[in-house]
Amino acid sequence: MKVNKDWWKRFFNEIYLITDARSVLNPALTRQEVRLIEGTLQLNKADEVLDLCGGCGRHSLELARRGHRNLTVLDFSDYLIRLGRKMARQAGLKVKFLRRDARYSGLKNESFSAVMVMANSFGYFPDEKENLRILQEIHRLLKAGGRMLLDLTDADYARKNLKPFSWHRANKDVLVLRHRQLQGDIVKAREMVISKHRGLLRDGFYCERLYNNDKIARLLKRAGFKSLSIQNNLSLHKARKDFGLLTKRMLVAAVK
Repeated sequence: MKVNKDWWKRFFNEIYLITDARSVLNPALTRQEVRLIEGTLQLNKADEVLDLCGGCGRHSLELARRGHRNLTVLDFSDYLIRLGRKMARQAGLKVKFLRRDARYSGLKNESFSAVMVMANSFGYFPDEKENLRILQEIHRLLKAGGRMLLDLTDADYARKNLKPFSWHRANKDVLVLRHRQLQGDIVKAREMVISKHRGLLRDGFYCERLYNNDKIARLLKRAGFKSLSIQNNLSLHKARKDFGLLTKRMLVAAVK
């Protein structure tokens, strides 16, 4: 299975919000995740928080509802950034949205008290140097003593339970089918999205690197982080279903 190294530049659009709606458009799940974010990062209302690879900013919007005042969402998807701005405006919430590459944000050194990368938004690059570059950028953007949080697939669970083929109904009209292959540390997947009324909406490929505790710890230390803590085998969806790479999760926290 061949995956273009720049697959992520085009994948996160309106179809993504259909295929992954059970996670990314799930208010109850978002609230649960935000409680974990607040507790793990020990956030104060005035902390400068960067929601890196944050999509339409569902976590930052929920943080804003809870009174957090200095929130920035950065993502490469123009569609998701525009949607996030619209959602913030309609809700009367103050959240800053930036369309940038997470490896090269262009933001000033030591701008943030905390940085989060949620919902499996890390590990998209087959070349590990590019994944490291994101961690180095996070380190650069954090103030001394700043905290970071990675929300990753639980690699040990994924290796044991990854299904080569899966499908689910995204809604009454759309069916999502996935074929997955594990090659070394990388999960490669083909995703077909079919509408009863509109036909084939997507036939595309994506990939994600799996990290166990040792590998992510080594990568974070290379980026300059210390005081690592890792929570494994987290199940945040209430339903006992196959949610793909979000079925079991690993939260990794570290300090600059």
